[in-house]
Amino acid sequence: MHVVGSVIARLGSKRLTYKNMLPFAGKPLLGLGIEILRNAKSVNQVVISTESELLARIALDFHGTVIYRPPALARDSVKSIPVFQHIVAQCPCDVHVNFNINFPMCESAVIDRAVEKAIIEGEALSFPYAVWAQTAECLANYGNPAIITGLKHLFKDERTGPRDIHSLDDLLDTYRAHQGLHPIGLPEAFLTSF
Repeated sequence: MHVVGSVIARLGSKRLTYKNMLPFAGKPLLGLGIEILRNAKSVNQVVISTESELLARIALDFHGTVIYRPPALARDSVKSIPVFQHIVAQCPCDVHVNFNINFPMCESAVIDRAVEKAIIEGEALSFPYAVWAQTAECLANYGNPAIITGLKHLFKDERTGPRDIHSLDDLLDTYRAHQGLHPIGLPEAFLTSF
């Protein structure tokens, strides 16, 4: 059974500019996502789909396989399924699992759980939406990409982490949760200056 784990990363982000390059726990979110996928027992190959050479260079630093995403698949309005189908066309596999790096505290075991469920059910989506897995057959026959069939195969898992990062405040709250500190022990003058 060959499992491809992916991160789909565009340079532009409407809500948080350059999000994929922002640091968390000393690493860019993209690099951390690659490491989380690599630590999953079920994943054989880690692939990054991007239109950005800069993100591709970061991915290479973390030993990810880079797939160039064509402009037609890099627009903000493009749904995830066509991007997943492009990944599987470039890197054939039995199961594809995508990790949403907006959840940098997600445990690799959630990825393994999604893969196990996808093998049985054809598709699996964690709640919160950190991990989404499909068999190659499911992706090939997906139908309308705007209708997320993974919602029928939803599984709740607290190990995804506390936050979905879409803003600087989300990133700061995730840091606080990661470090177990709130407030972070900075001088009162620093904390009140914001």
